Amino acid sequence: MRIDVITVFPEILEGPLGASLLGKAIEGGLVDVRIHDLREHAEPGDVHRSVDDAPYGGGPGMVLQVGPIVGAVEALGTDPGRVLVLSPAGRRLDQPFIRQLAADEHLILVCGRYEGVDERVLQVLGAEELSVGDYVLSGGELPALVVIEAVTRLLPGVIGKEESHEHDSFGAEGTLDHPQYTRPAEFRGLSVPEVLRSGNHAEIERWRRDAAVAKTHRNRPDLTSG
Repeated sequence: MRIDVITVFPEILEGPLGASLLGKAIEGGLVDVRIHDLREHAEPGDVHRSVDDAPYGGGPGMVLQVGPIVGAVEALGTDPGRVLVLSPAGRRLDQPFIRQLAADEHLILVCGRYEGVDERVLQVLGAEELSVGDYVLSGGELPALVVIEAVTRLLPGVIGKEESHEHDSFGAEGTLDHPQYTRPAEFRGLSVPEVLRSGNHAEIERWRRDAAVAKTHRNRPDLTSG
């Protein structure tokens, strides 16, 4: 899979992309992530490399211009792939949509900034707006990293035991993951449930299913309603 990220602040993404499983996946060629500086597509001759301007109709803040963004995407080639604009005004990201994205061969992530992007970006590029939650950040760089991390871990070879996907939160069962425990068996009077130390795999699986349902009811009742 190839993922291109278009941003005004490439430096925000550089560190995280070199760390942990994500960094190993990139180094191992399991995913190809390329960062592009939007300012490289500012109007020729603009010494300030401006990519934003005041909004039509007035109001605070600045808006990312359509020209530089379209230019940056079109510079990637004739097959631009799926274009996603990271914006709090987009559809909310969830695990089923991540699975859809992981099946694509090419993703282009446009990091919104300031008051957002010119609406014509969506129209010209056929782009989709995507939000990582019902809150507002200063830009789309951190959401882009969320998308890259979530998608990459679903790619073959990235996680050692791929069956672990089945037990993730929002996995096949539609529940949150069950509670996890490790050593020590007791800490400040709190003990690991005896069933997890029993060696009875059937009982352990039954406990985990029940505990996952209970945790989902407790933390995310919206997932179990209806």
